[in-house]
Amino acid sequence: MNQTVSVWLVILAALLAANLPFVNHRLLAVIPFAAEKALPWRLLELVFFYGLVGVFAWGMEQSAGQAAPQGWEFYATTFCLFLTLAFPGFVYRYLLKHRRGA
Repeated sequence: MNQTVSVWLVILAALLAANLPFVNHRLLAVIPFAAEKALPWRLLELVFFYGLVGVFAWGMEQSAGQAAPQGWEFYATTFCLFLTLAFPGFVYRYLLKHRRGA
């Protein structure tokens, strides 16, 4: 697999994972949750999925060659990008009006 495909796979995985906490009612998209998930649960899931996508990206980089060591600046920047990718899911969950039963 060439690097361009790897980069697009990581971006697509980040886009899907960033919006996953906001579009479902299950904990980590697997475990049924008794009540409506509050925002703190969704934010914890967001951090978990950020780590998951990070491990996936690291694995893709490792398979392409030697993975470069990163500093805290890299993680701060990529987390901000991850939050930006989560914006459509946040808008869908909290800012759009949803019709109930109509």
